Amino acid sequence: MKEVAAILQSQGTERDACVKVLQEIQGVFGYLPAEALRYVTQHSQITSRQIHGVATFYDRFRFKPVGKHIIRTCHGTACHVNGAKHIGHAVEEALKIKQQETTPDGLFTLESVACLGCCSLAPVMMIDETVYGRLQPREMKKVLKQYAAAAKAKS
Repeated sequence: MKEVAAILQSQGTERDACVKVLQEIQGVFGYLPAEALRYVTQHSQITSRQIHGVATFYDRFRFKPVGKHIIRTCHGTACHVNGAKHIGHAVEEALKIKQQETTPDGLFTLESVACLGCCSLAPVMMIDETVYGRLQPREMKKVLKQYAAAAKAKS
């Protein structure tokens, strides 16, 4: 827990440091491990109730580990009218997971988002920080295969 101790030292132990502390913990671990959160409550003025309230209010915080690649499928208005539902279903089918789940191999986590801000490219999905627009289910599957092949090549 030396990482968490360092975070508390840099961000402070006051209640108003809660969001920053949680952001940094998630930055280190990729999610909010229960052990790290217990350490925070034991070594700061931040309570478990406050942590739970903040972490469940902001949808960017996670309590479970995520995959190496985060796939975000956009379901905003422009994407919706241009077939986002089909893209979302095709991703679920290709990876054999549902929204908010991670593939058993830990390669992908699937998230549905309200808007990615790329409306002119609808329908859109984002993998990590790369945007894929004007998608068709067939093209999306090719993109996923490229990521899977790259992961196999590295291992």
